[in-house]
Amino acid sequence: MREERRRRKLHLSKIYSFTCGKSSFKEDYSNIGGRGYSRVVFCNEPNGPEAVTQNYPDNYVSSTKYSLATFLPKSLFEQFRRVANFYFLVTGVLSFTKLAPYSAVSAILPLIIVIGATMVKEGIEDWRRKKQDIEVNNRKVKVHKGDGVFEHTEWKNLMVGDIVKVEKDEFFPADLLLLSSSYDDAVCYVETMNLDGETNLKLKQGLEVTSYLQEDVNFKDFKGTVKCEDPNANLYSFIGSLDFQEHQYPLSPQQLLLRDSKLRNTSYIFGAVIFTGHDTKVIQNSTAPPSKRSRIEKKMDKVIYFMFGILLLLSSVGSIVFGITTKDDLKNGLMKRWYLRPDNSTIFFDPKRAAAAAIYHSLTALMLYSYFIPISLYVSIEIVKVLQSIFINQDTHMYYEEADKPAHARTSNLNEELGQVDTILSDKTGTLTCNSMEFIKCSVAGVAYGRGVTEVEKAMGRRKGSPLIHEQVNGIELDDIRDSTDTKAPIKGFNFSDERIMNGNWVNEPNADVIQKFFRLLAICHTAIPEVDEETGKVSYEAESPDEAAFVIAARELGFEFYKRTQTSLSIHELDLASGKKVERVYKLLNVLEFSSARKRMSVIVKDEKGKILLLSKGADSVMFERLAKNGREFEEKTMKHVHEYADAGLRTLILAYRELHEEEYKEFDEKFSEAKNSVSADQETLIGEASDKVESNLILLGATAVEDKLQNGVPDCIDKLAQAGIKIWVLTGDKMETAINIGFACSLLRQGMKQIIIHLEAPEIQALEKEGDKIAIAKASRENVRRQISEGTTRLTASGGTSQQAFALVIDGKSLVYALEDGMKNMFLELAIGCASVICCRSSPKQKALVTRLVKSGTGKTTLAIGDGANDVGMLQEADIGIGISGVEGMQAVMSSDVAIAQFRYLERLLLVHGHWCYRRISLMICYFFYKNITFGFTLFLYEVYSSFSAQPAYNDWFLSLYNVFFSSLPVIALGVFDQDVSARYCLKFPLLYQEGVQNVLFSWRRIFSWMLNGFVSAIIIFFFCTKAMELQAFEKDGRTAGRDILGATMYTCVVWVVNLQMALAISYFTLIQHIFIWGSIVFWYIFLMIYGAMNPSFSTNAYKVFLETLAPSPSFWLVTFFVAISTLTPYFSFSAIQMRFFPLYHEMIQWVRHEGKTNDPEYCDIVRQRSLRPTTVGSTARVAARNRASNHR
Repeated sequence: MREERRRRKLHLSKIYSFTCGKSSFKEDYSNIGGRGYSRVVFCNEPNGPEAVTQNYPDNYVSSTKYSLATFLPKSLFEQFRRVANFYFLVTGVLSFTKLAPYSAVSAILPLIIVIGATMVKEGIEDWRRKKQDIEVNNRKVKVHKGDGVFEHTEWKNLMVGDIVKVEKDEFFPADLLLLSSSYDDAVCYVETMNLDGETNLKLKQGLEVTSYLQEDVNFKDFKGTVKCEDPNANLYSFIGSLDFQEHQYPLSPQQLLLRDSKLRNTSYIFGAVIFTGHDTKVIQNSTAPPSKRSRIEKKMDKVIYFMFGILLLLSSVGSIVFGITTKDDLKNGLMKRWYLRPDNSTIFFDPKRAAAAAIYHSLTALMLYSYFIPISLYVSIEIVKVLQSIFINQDTHMYYEEADKPAHARTSNLNEELGQVDTILSDKTGTLTCNSMEFIKCSVAGVAYGRGVTEVEKAMGRRKGSPLIHEQVNGIELDDIRDSTDTKAPIKGFNFSDERIMNGNWVNEPNADVIQKFFRLLAICHTAIPEVDEETGKVSYEAESPDEAAFVIAARELGFEFYKRTQTSLSIHELDLASGKKVERVYKLLNVLEFSSARKRMSVIVKDEKGKILLLSKGADSVMFERLAKNGREFEEKTMKHVHEYADAGLRTLILAYRELHEEEYKEFDEKFSEAKNSVSADQETLIGEASDKVESNLILLGATAVEDKLQNGVPDCIDKLAQAGIKIWVLTGDKMETAINIGFACSLLRQGMKQIIIHLEAPEIQALEKEGDKIAIAKASRENVRRQISEGTTRLTASGGTSQQAFALVIDGKSLVYALEDGMKNMFLELAIGCASVICCRSSPKQKALVTRLVKSGTGKTTLAIGDGANDVGMLQEADIGIGISGVEGMQAVMSSDVAIAQFRYLERLLLVHGHWCYRRISLMICYFFYKNITFGFTLFLYEVYSSFSAQPAYNDWFLSLYNVFFSSLPVIALGVFDQDVSARYCLKFPLLYQEGVQNVLFSWRRIFSWMLNGFVSAIIIFFFCTKAMELQAFEKDGRTAGRDILGATMYTCVVWVVNLQMALAISYFTLIQHIFIWGSIVFWYIFLMIYGAMNPSFSTNAYKVFLETLAPSPSFWLVTFFVAISTLTPYFSFSAIQMRFFPLYHEMIQWVRHEGKTNDPEYCDIVRQRSLRPTTVGSTARVAARNRASNHR
C-alpha cells in the first residue's frame, strides 16, 4: 500500500516532458456545434430530459449475421439465390400440375430436406457468434448511480453521459472522456493493442480542472457538458470542448479513452461515456459481417448456368421434334403413333394443336431433364464442409497446449478457399510476435557479448543442413551454452548468456569502466516505474514499451538494479568498480527528452552524487553515429560491424552514448527547453526538437544493444514454407517503420542485400508546409510526393527485370498510404507492390488495413487471406476472402470476426498446405464427379426420349428418379470429400509447391470440368446403346418374352449405379474402410431397394412391381449386360488416366510416383521434382541462404 501511495503522488506529467501538452483553442475548434460536430453529452445526467431527446444508441454490440426476425427471410434468400435451388423450387411447384412426368411428393421432398439442412447449419454457426457477443456485452463495470455511489453494471446497459470507474487491467467499455485517475495530475497508461496492434503503453491525461475528482463521493454533484465531433472512424483525432463551472475547456485525443483499449499501470480512472455501442471508434472501424462465398462455389454457379443451357437446348430440340412428329401423327385418317390415339387426344398429343403440344412438352422436358442438375450437390457440399471443419478443429498438430486452444473453423463455407490463397496480409504484433522483447546480445567497447541464438539464426542453420548444436558462436560450442543456461529459470525479457560479464565478471574485462557506464545508462535512461514486492524484495517494472522493460531487466540481471523512482530522482543498486561491493546510488533526474519517430532517440539528463551533469542517450544507428564527438568514435567501426550482424540475425538494435555537460551549458539548454515546453503554439514540437538537438551532440560511444522482438515459435520456418509454396506475404501494422522493418528481418521477409523501396512523407518540403499549416497545400504536395516515389520505385523494379537475384521490398507508412490508396493512384501502387517480394505497410489504421486488403483482392482477382489478433484487424479480416483470427492473450474481437481461429501463426502452414490443399482437391473433384454422375444419368433419360419419339415418358420409375442422388450415388462422394488424399500431410509439407495447384486452380479449371462432363456424356451413350441393342431383338427370358420399358429401365439404371460407383473407386487416391463400405454398400443397397420396393403394392411400386425377383435376377443376360457395360464404360477414363499419369503427370502425380518408387529420401530426385517451381522463392530463410550462397560464389 505504501508503494501504491508513493506512485499515486508521482506527478508523471513532469517525467513525460512533452507528451502531455495542454490543448488550446488555437487549434481547429471553430466547427463545434456545426455539421459533423453536433454531439452534446450531459455528463452525470444520462437520463436527464435534455439527454433523452438526443436518442443515442445503447452500448450493445452485435457481430451476428442474422437476428431472430431476419433469420427466416434472410436465410431463405441465401438459399434461393443459388440458382439450382431456385430452379428446383420452380420445378417443385410445377410438379403439382398435369405437366409433371413424375409425382409431386417425389419432387418436393428432396428440396425440403436440402434447404432445411443448410438453414439449420447456418443457424448453429450464427448462434455461436451470438454467444460470444453475449459474453462481451455482459462484462461488468462500475457506474455512478447517484449520491457518489458506484455499482457494477453490464456493459450493454451503459448510456451516453454515464460516469464510470475503470480499474487496472480492465478494458474500457465505451469511448470515455478521461476526467481523473489515481495519479494527482489525471494521467493514466493505456494499452491500445486491440486498436492499433502496439504493445507499448500510451499516456493519456485528463484536464487539470477535473483532476481533483479522485474519490467516488466527488461525483455526487458533478455536472458538465461535452460538445464534440459526431461518431467517426478516425482513431487518432478528437475535437470537442467541456463546459464546466461556467468555463469552456478544449478537448483533444489526449483525453479520449477508446473502447477495447486497456487500463495499465494505473489503479483506476474516472471517465464520462461519450460514444456507445456502434458509435464507438473501434466499431466504426469494423464493417458488417459479409456473406462470403468461395471462388469454387461461385464458379460452380457458372457451371450450373452452363448445365441449364444444355438442359434448355435439349428441351428445345426435343420439343421442336415432338411438335413436328405430333403434327404428322394423323394424316388422311392414318395414325402413325396409334397408341397415343391422335384422333381422340388431349392437348398434349393433339395433331391439330401441335404448337401448343410442343410448348407443353418443353415444360415437361424441363422437369424431366432436371436430373442434369444435381439437387443434392449443395447439401452434400455443406455436409462435407462441416465434416472437414471438424477434422480441422480436431487436428492435434494445430492444438496449442500451453493455452489449451485448438484450431477452430468458425465457418465451413471457405474450406476449399484455404487451398487457393495467393496473398497473405498479416498483422505484426501478437500475430507474428509474442508481444515480448528479450535482451539477447550487446556490443560494448567494440567487443560482442551474448551467446543467445535467434529464431532467424536457427532457421538459417537448419536450411544450411548443419545441426545448430555443432555451430559455434564467438568460439563457444552451443551445447555448452545450453548446459549453462538451461539450469536457470527463464527470466521474461532476458535471454542473455555470457560468462565474461555475468555474475559481476565484467570487472575483469579490459574496458570495465565502459561496461559500467553502458549498463548504468540502461538502468537510468528510461521512463519505467519500479514495483517492489514487499515480501520477496524482488523488483519488477512497468514500462512504456516491451523493449524498454527488457533494457531495465538486463541492467538488473547484470548488477545495475533500478529500484526506486521519485518525482526528481532515480535510485540504483550497482557494483562499485573500486571497492567491488554493491552500493546504492541516487541520480537526480533533471530532464527527459522523449523518444519520437522523428527523433529516433531518447535521452535523460541526470546529476550524479559527485555533482556531474550527464546526458545519457540511446537511439537508432541512423541518428546516433552522426552525433558522436571526434574523440567519441573509438569503437565506431567495430560497433557498426556488430550492429549489421545483429540486424542480419533479425534483432532490433540501439546505440548507447553519453556526454558530460558543463553547468552553464545545461542552464542555457534548460531555459530554452522550458520555454519550448510551455509554448502553446502549433510549432511547439519543433521548438522542443531544436533545443534537444543542440544538447544531444558531441556524444561518446559506449556500444549497442540487440533485442529480439520475440517471434512466435516457428514463424520464420512457417513463412519460409509459405514462400516456397508461392504465397506472397504482406505485413500491415500500426507500428513504427523501424519496428516493422526489424520484424521483417526477424521473420525473413527482409534480408541483407534485398533492395528496399521506402515510401514516406519525411521530405523537408513537406515538413516545411506542415509548419505553415496550409492543409490544402500539404495534401497537394504529399500526393505528388507519393506519386513520384511510386513512379521511381516502379522504374527501379522494371530496370532490374524482376529477377529473383534482384528481390525488392516495399515499405510504406500510413501517411503515404492515404494518398497511395486514392482512386487515381491505387493501381500504380498495386502494380509496384505486386512486383516486390515483400510488402510492409506501417502506421496503418484499421480502415487502411481493410482498404489495402480490398485493393489486393479486387486488383489481383486472386484469393486473399488476412490474419490478425486484435480489434484493429477486424475490418481486414472481414474484407479478405478468408479471415484468420489469432486467439491470443488479448481480446477476442479478431476471433469473433474471423472465419478460422488458430492459436499461433505457425499453424497457418498446416492449415493451408495440408488442410487447404486437401479441401480444395476434395471439393473440386467432388463437384466434377457430381456433374459427371448427373450427366451420365440425365443423358440416358434424353436418349430414351429420342428412342421413344420424345413422348415425355421417363425411362425410369418415379422413385428411381428421386432416390438416385439421395441413396445410390451420394454417400461415396461425401466420403471422397471428407477422406480422400492425393498425398499425405508429410508430403504436402515436404513439397510445398504442391499448393500451387490450388492457387492456379488446376483441378477446377474449365478444361477439367468439361473433360468430366464429356466423360459423363460418353458413359451415358455407351450405357444406353449397349443396353438397348443387347435387349432389342432377342428374347429376354427362356419363355421367349422380350424386354419392355420396365426391364430396360431397371437394367439401364443398374448399369448406371455400377458405373458411377466404380468410377468413384477409380478416382479415389486414398481408400479407407468407410469408402469401401459406401461404394460397395450403395450398389448392394440398390438391389435391396429393388427387392423391397418391388414387393410393395403395384399401386405404389407401379412398373417396378417384382421386376427384379421375377424378371431380372433369373435372367443370365441381365448379369452379363451389367458386367460388360460397366467394363466398357470405364475403359476410356481408365486409359486416359493411365496415359496422363505415365507421360503427362500433374505435380501431385509426380509426388505419388516419388512415393511409389521409394525415392522419398533421395535428395537429388526430390530436388528434381522441386525444380518444377512455378515462381522463384524470394523471401524466407531458404531465399536468405540462397542469396548468401550467391554472394559467396560471386566473391
